[in-house]
Amino acid sequence: MKINNVRLQSYFEAMSAIGKIGETGTCRPAHTALEKQAFELAGSWMQEAGMSVRIDNFGNLIGRLEGKNPGLPVLMMGSHLDSQPYGGRFDGVAGVLCAIEVVRTLHENGIQPERSIEVISFADEEGWRFNKGLFGSRGILGKLEEGELQRKDQDGITRAQALKDFGCDITKFAVSEYQPGSIFCFLELHIEQGPILDYSNKPIGVVSGISGPLWWTVKLKGMAGHAGSVPMPMRRDAMMGAAEITIALNEIATQVPGNPTVGTVGTLKVFPASRNIIAEEVEMTVDLRDIDLDRRNRYEQQLRDRIAAICAKHKLEYSISEDTNSEPRYCADWIKKIIHSECEKMQLDAPELMSGPFHDALALSYACDYGMIFVRCKDGISHNPLEYASYEDLALGANVLLGTVTEVLKK
Repeated sequence: MKINNVRLQSYFEAMSAIGKIGETGTCRPAHTALEKQAFELAGSWMQEAGMSVRIDNFGNLIGRLEGKNPGLPVLMMGSHLDSQPYGGRFDGVAGVLCAIEVVRTLHENGIQPERSIEVISFADEEGWRFNKGLFGSRGILGKLEEGELQRKDQDGITRAQALKDFGCDITKFAVSEYQPGSIFCFLELHIEQGPILDYSNKPIGVVSGISGPLWWTVKLKGMAGHAGSVPMPMRRDAMMGAAEITIALNEIATQVPGNPTVGTVGTLKVFPASRNIIAEEVEMTVDLRDIDLDRRNRYEQQLRDRIAAICAKHKLEYSISEDTNSEPRYCADWIKKIIHSECEKMQLDAPELMSGPFHDALALSYACDYGMIFVRCKDGISHNPLEYASYEDLALGANVLLGTVTEVLKK
């Protein structure tokens, strides 16, 4: 039993037209008409695969293949269809479309599993629109945080309003939450978003776990002044503080060569943003990740100390707000063994590797066992229109997922 390679490719080609930018890019923001259009298309494929389809109150698209015993905990798989503002065609999309194809293959072969299968495209995995990711996957587990609905995008639209416009009822979140024990396990296929598989010429990898992301928003406040008249020693320049904090983060993350620690400043908002005014305020994002929580905690404290010293040096006021803080989460051994076994059946030499990026599986790991399959990503490029995974590799990954699902259903 194999998936239909040609059909799977047609899924990707059709989906890539929604929110297309340039030749190969994608911009499909969460809770927007573009994501709704993507949901309608994916939902039609879910129906063709024998699934019932719904959109819940968190904005998740859910397809369900009813099992013989629907009271059993569900086998869940999927990823997301929202994208970065300057993203590619495969991030998240691969996990949703390959999962749909797996269920369609089962359905076409007359297989009704004992337990139900659900394929989900989770809402706002990326987190860039409201600066807080994994919204839908945390939502179904009752893990949203205070104030999340009041977060605003760059146009001043709150998450609450965006959800209402999307057709969700934010007063009925509880209806869309999954009860403890109702999810048997979660499987997610994803492009690697890194260079390890490509550089080692391996099409498929078995994920061992996900690094823990720490996200901050740092706000710096100095004093505006004329760029031509205020002497350098007398300035309270928020931009200088931001620049030195960026360098400090890089120095901290690279202090031990070979460690998997990564640190990134991804956005800067400058006020008043004039070329001849000293910056009075800067708001910047900090992303610090590591597979070792103790090390990440040490580096976090080092960064806090450096920020305090830098702001004292430039006479700046500052605040640090924590947007995301997750520990590393490891895949279930029994699921990894199944994935390795399926790769061996297909004569694939699939290395085991950690995931630096977080995924919806990170949220689900707090509710059930999970496993992940990585597909080779050319040159490790992702969150970029140049992001590329071959349809041959994606078909291999989908077949590994199909075999994994078949074995998991025996448990």
